Amino acid sequence: MNRLMESVWLWIEASHGLRDEIIAGLSDADLAFNPGGDNITFGALIRECGEIEHSYAESLRTLKQDFDYRNPGLASSVQQLQAWFQQLDADMKATLAAFSDADVESKQVTRASGYQMPIEMQLNTYLQALMIFFGKAVTYLRAMGKPLSKNMQEWVG
Repeated sequence: MNRLMESVWLWIEASHGLRDEIIAGLSDADLAFNPGGDNITFGALIRECGEIEHSYAESLRTLKQDFDYRNPGLASSVQQLQAWFQQLDADMKATLAAFSDADVESKQVTRASGYQMPIEMQLNTYLQALMIFFGKAVTYLRAMGKPLSKNMQEWVG
């Protein structure tokens, strides 16, 4: 097991759990909620989070990152989103677990801009993307009048 599985992955796994908690508290009808203006639906926001995870998982597999992947059919079904995230999480974990500590120290991901990022920094950037998603999700949940779980209150506010 590489050192990132013993440290950074624990944070990612906990963050995935919080995301799963949010989704589990929603109905298919909730996914259609739009707070107005130019905002997307809650389901599209959650799908976008998955598209970002896909980008990061693929970046670990290929050592190249882009954000072109889209999965447009999942924004209206809680069950489909849950199954998709379960697969995304498993893929990301397996890919990261396959790295040796030497890989973690030497390999870098080339991002779409051409910037090279060490694997550990790439994972930390992914964690930041999850925190941005949580901030947005809290806004949607509050606009819907849904209570925030204790975990959401402690992690996000």
